[in-house]
Amino acid sequence: MSKKKPGTPSNTIALNKKAKHEYHIEERFEAGLSLLGWEVKSLRAGKAQLVDAYVLLKDGEAWLLGSHITPLIAASTHVIADPTRTRKLLLHAKEIAKIVGKVNQAGYTCIPLALYWKNNKVKCEIALVKGKKLFDKRATEKERDWNRQKQRILRETNV
Repeated sequence: MSKKKPGTPSNTIALNKKAKHEYHIEERFEAGLSLLGWEVKSLRAGKAQLVDAYVLLKDGEAWLLGSHITPLIAASTHVIADPTRTRKLLLHAKEIAKIVGKVNQAGYTCIPLALYWKNNKVKCEIALVKGKKLFDKRATEKERDWNRQKQRILRETNV
């Protein structure tokens, strides 16, 4: 297995950290992203956010709404850059049909989890999710704190 060279940058561009706290993640998909030139340059600089983004399914196509890609001043001098424009997600027809079928069921929604580089192309990881209740969020937080505490105890006893 090959290891990454030290100092090699991560492939991740942006993460939706709030998603794991707010939703139960049921199923993940990898989608391509249709972008303009200035958007790719901004993504190389790491200027993207997925905080309030979601996936809209319309006419057999998937669209990424609410994602924010901040334009670079030097890269977008000749075009009018819209940082929150609707971007097309590139998925197979079977995947779109599967997502549409699940979203039409009660409680499911589709959100983006991450933007990352894969072979010089930008990919978006999207997921079918169900909303968490307040007690689920509390239980998750309690479990995370307990695991952190266990690691501290193990570290102290092994030293």
